[in-house]
Order: sequence, then structure tokens, then C-alpha cells
Amino acid sequence: MASTRQTLAAAVVAALPLLSAALPAPAHAQNHPRAAALAPRIEGFNIDEVRRIEPGTELNFDLYGTPRGDVTLRIDGATRNLHLTETRPGTYQGTYTIGTHDRIRPDSRVTANLRVNKLVTTRVLGEPIVQGPGSRDDRGSVAAVPHVRSFDVQGNDDLGPGSDLRFTVFGTPRAKVDVQIAGTRNVFTLPEVRPGEYSGVYTIRRDDRIAPDAPVTATIRADGRATTATLGRPLLAGGLVPPPPPPQQRRDDRPQPVAQRDDRQQVARYCTSCAKVEAVNVVPTTSSGTVGTVGGAVVGGLLGNQVGSGSGRTAATAAGAIGGALAGRAIERNGSRNERFDVVVRYENGATQTIPYDNDPGFRVGDNVKVNDGVLTRD
Repeated sequence: MASTRQTLAAAVVAALPLLSAALPAPAHAQNHPRAAALAPRIEGFNIDEVRRIEPGTELNFDLYGTPRGDVTLRIDGATRNLHLTETRPGTYQGTYTIGTHDRIRPDSRVTANLRVNKLVTTRVLGEPIVQGPGSRDDRGSVAAVPHVRSFDVQGNDDLGPGSDLRFTVFGTPRAKVDVQIAGTRNVFTLPEVRPGEYSGVYTIRRDDRIAPDAPVTATIRADGRATTATLGRPLLAGGLVPPPPPPQQRRDDRPQPVAQRDDRQQVARYCTSCAKVEAVNVVPTTSSGTVGTVGGAVVGGLLGNQVGSGSGRTAATAAGAIGGALAGRAIERNGSRNERFDVVVRYENGATQTIPYDNDPGFRVGDNVKVNDGVLTRD
């Protein structure tokens, strides 16, 4: 009998670990710090404030937190909830358009729920919907919108794996700056090396697909608010375009020489004989009328001399000479009338030249031509 009891006791002791593993963990074990660390986080939640609330007004929301989550907003007085879309890892955005049945007020409460792996974190918007003299954060103090004064990059001649790109942002101090390059999967953070100056190097990875003109954005966050700036220059060092000269260095507004680039240096070249047709003028011309006038007067006088007799014949002779001269001049003017074509061209340096032609040369305004010894040829 004693041996039987000892055998049963040994069996119970051996089964205790299995029973404890099968039972659910107590409440205090579920609240372990490690489990809390897996809970989603909301780092920022803000709205683009509007001037007034009325049907048709758009409310734009931004939320920053744990990536690959699901974000839903509830606005007091709204007839429906708003689902935010993850536009970049950890960045959620969405727009709510106010309808005619909504009863949203300037002080309506806006609640955001971020759900990741069945765990939910809640955050209440700490600024008003309607634009006012200032916006307040969760602590009740006035929070200014962070800003980016400049965003620059030290480009590289090669955008292959292992190449470095150094980015620099100047803006609001004591903030967080994230940079995202199109063609990469991740967002990287620039450390603040000096107050208001953020700088860091991104090393291109093997699976990155970065184009020389890939869009690059920098987002600066402070006190739950964020501002985004876009890089205004290419990433490829060889593709950098030098800035134009200051306005005070230009002498006039005439076309400047075209710069052509070679492998060694940039040399400004232009064609000295190249021009463009600016006008084609038709100029009428006539020859001298002496022969026609004299011939007409002689013929008219002879005809007038055959009319009448005495003083009547003399008058008819004079009238015939005058009429014949006028008729001869008109006949000669109509018979020998001609036209000349003046082609006006403008060179690349702004100078103009007029080249005459006896006949229509066939050029039209806007034609590109070359001038060689006063002769035009099409370019």
C-alpha cells in the first residue's frame, strides 16, 4: 500500500510542469515589459488647419508611428470614420471631406487608433481643427510648425551598390529628420550634428534601384507636427547643372551663346554666319519715263496738226502734244513697272542685315539661313 502511494505521488510531481504549461498565464505575466515593448506607438498626430468648417471642406490628417499598421480616425460630429493610408513606412495620411449631414465643430475631438498585430494604441489630436492664433500640443503649450530652410545632397558619380550620398538639412532645431529616396525600401534618419543642422550618409544597397533624377523627400518632425521638403537637384554628380549668372552680370537680353560640353571643359561656341529670316519686304520699282513722255508728245502733236486749219490747227497741235505726253508716261509706267525683294535676317549676336533680290528668293519669315558673301542659303 505504501509503495502504491509513493508511485502516485511521483506521477503527480512529474505531471505538474505539463499542467502549468497548458494553463493561461496570469494577468501580471501578460503585462510584462517585453509585451509592452511590442505594443504599437504613435509618435506624431497632426492636421492641416482650415479657415472654416462647412460642407465640402477637406480635413487632411497625418499620423506617424509603428509601420505596417491600420489607422482609423473618429471625429466627433462626423457621420463616418476615416481610414488613413500608409504612404511611407510609419507615415499614415488621409482626407475627410465634410458633408451636409456632418455636425463637426472647431473643438470636435479627433481620436486615432493604430492597430498592429491585434494590439491597439490610441491618441487624441492635440490641436484645433480651425486655424487660430496658435496651435497647442498635448501639454497645452503653443507648438510652432517645424520648417526646412534648405535641403542639399553631395552627389556621387556612381549610383551603384556601395556608393555614398551625403544629405544635409537645415531647419528647426531639436527635431527629427527622416529622408526617403525613391527606389529604396527604407527611410533613414539624419542625426543633428549642430543645432538646426542635420547631416548623414546613405550607402546604396545592392537591391536599391535609384535613378539620377529620383525624387528625394525630407520630413522634419517636432512636437507632433511635420513638414516635408523635396530635394531640388539630381543625385548624380555629373548631372548637376550650374546655376545661371546673377541678373546684374547680364549686359542685355539678347540670346546668349550656346554652351557645349566636352569631356575636359565647357567651351562657348556659336555660328558667326548663322541667322534667321526676320522679314521679307516687297519693294515696287519703276524705270525712267523720258522716252515714253517724248514719244507720246511727238505722236500727239502730229495727230493734232491734222485737225482744222489756222489757229484751230495750232491749238489742236498743242493739245495733242500735251495729251500724248501724258498718255506716253502712263503707258511707260504700266509697261516697265517691277518689284524688288528685300530679305532681312538677324544673326545670333543680335545684328541685322538686309539682302536685296530682283526676284522672289523663296525664303519665309522664321527660316534658318547662312550668309556667305551676301548670299543666303538654307541652314
